Amino acid sequence: MAERSTAAVDVADNSGDEPLTAQADQSTADGVAKNRERDTDSDEAQGSDGTERPGKTSPPELHSGHKLARRYRLEECVTRLDGFSSWRAVDEKLRRAVGVHVLPADHARARTVLAAARSSALLGDPRFVQVLDAVDENDLVYVVHEWLPDATELTALLASGPLEPHDAYQMVSQIASAMAAAHREGLSHLRLNPSAVLRTSTGQWRIRGLAVNAALRGISSDTPQRTDTEAIGALLYAALTQRWPYENDAHGLSGLPKDVGLIAPDQVRAGVHRGLSELAMRALANDGATASRHEAACTTPEELVKAIGEMPRIRPPEPAFTAPPEYQRTTYQQGTYGRPAPHPGSTQAVPTPPPPLQSRTGRALKWAVSGLLIAALGLGSWQLADALMDQGKSDDTNKTQTTDDGDKNSASPEPVTTLKIQGAKEYVASGDAQAPGDVANTYDGDSSTYWRTKRYNAGPALAPYKPGVGIVYDLGSAKEISAASIGLRYGGDHTTVQLYGTDSLSPSTGISGMKEIGTSTTSGTSLAVKASKSVKTRYVLLWITAVPNAPSDGYSSAGYKQAITDVKFTG
Repeated sequence: MAERSTAAVDVADNSGDEPLTAQADQSTADGVAKNRERDTDSDEAQGSDGTERPGKTSPPELHSGHKLARRYRLEECVTRLDGFSSWRAVDEKLRRAVGVHVLPADHARARTVLAAARSSALLGDPRFVQVLDAVDENDLVYVVHEWLPDATELTALLASGPLEPHDAYQMVSQIASAMAAAHREGLSHLRLNPSAVLRTSTGQWRIRGLAVNAALRGISSDTPQRTDTEAIGALLYAALTQRWPYENDAHGLSGLPKDVGLIAPDQVRAGVHRGLSELAMRALANDGATASRHEAACTTPEELVKAIGEMPRIRPPEPAFTAPPEYQRTTYQQGTYGRPAPHPGSTQAVPTPPPPLQSRTGRALKWAVSGLLIAALGLGSWQLADALMDQGKSDDTNKTQTTDDGDKNSASPEPVTTLKIQGAKEYVASGDAQAPGDVANTYDGDSSTYWRTKRYNAGPALAPYKPGVGIVYDLGSAKEISAASIGLRYGGDHTTVQLYGTDSLSPSTGISGMKEIGTSTTSGTSLAVKASKSVKTRYVLLWITAVPNAPSDGYSSAGYKQAITDVKFTG
């Protein structure tokens, strides 16, 4: 079962390397065609320490249509640098687009690239473009990674101007927290630049090439945390000013004036957010630069995350309200339809309309309306009097009815009771659990919290990946179940839920040995399941067998998935 994101990204990031062929002048980093530029940023501009160059190993002779492992069909070569090449490819087994880096097995950096790819894949953080495979076979080493067709490079975003303060705040906040998590696991990037940062269609920021991009180019650093922190500061500086914070031009951005040194973003461009300007300077404080307001420089992503947390939150801009256009009367409404247009310069007298209802027909119409009103009043008075008389007779009749008749007429249905949930536990029929630590979110009374499934490549039916996923609820004692209402996070075609009575929070039997209570299917975000038969049980299994196709979010990419926000049982 493939529960990892399958949308695919990246290619090789060209910045910092010179292409080996004149044909490598058009690359894409996220599936969207963009101009491929020659490298303009030096090691000094990027802040990296050193680059080891490969030996005389020549790049593999590959072509469009070539298949790797009889699975990955190469479609288009997007980069060819330093003995390795990067391709847009198709995974024919899972029918999805992927990106592939390929280099000879005897390449000087082949072992390092494999180790970096495997370490990056183990992180499994959705804020990073995921490594899907790393293989050494048939004299080739290749790394397969995601391809994100709906994402846009920061380079392309800055081509039209600097980011809004809220967008820049979101970018630096998400990138810094992601890199802090990576460094806690011993991983660094060392190639963070506008080409390595992507914004998805949902507004999430993702980082590509963690560890792998540096390994492909032989880049290392004695101070990896300082290197990545300064790179994040450079990204924020570029986002605020549309300028690269070094003297050399790079990534399609102009550098700073020579012999001026590093100056604050709010001195480069008017209207820059003061707090973000100071934050960029604290992250960039290096090699003689000083942080503004004499605050300590941020030398690690963790310190940068802490500094961001101390800032006042920057709210998104209010949506601009566009007033509707003034209503224009048509010529028909103005009474000129069918009339000849007046000659230019001539003045037409506007006829004065007669007073309303002063003609003979108008007077007759007034008398007719008055007569109808009088008749309606008389008829209404007669009906009211008749109704009052009938009510008096019925009161006398009701007084003579027997007590038994009164008891029969006053019978009412039994009230519906909401059953309190005492506890819950995720039920795993096969494979891995979904989110066992979040089951309490489904009955905490808060619709903003939820328990979620993992993301699946195909659907809506979870089979054959899993027979289903679900949660067992404890009602405290055996209760009669009449219905259940379930709040869902994602709508779409379709979600199917079944209810079963079982013997404990850890059922001793499979689904076939449980008592079915009811089943229901919906394409919305709420679901009601009514009991098809009377079942009295203490433990109820909520069993999901189909989930809709939902968009990307902060936990996983787009795919078949579902989340439960609220569960209530009635009896």
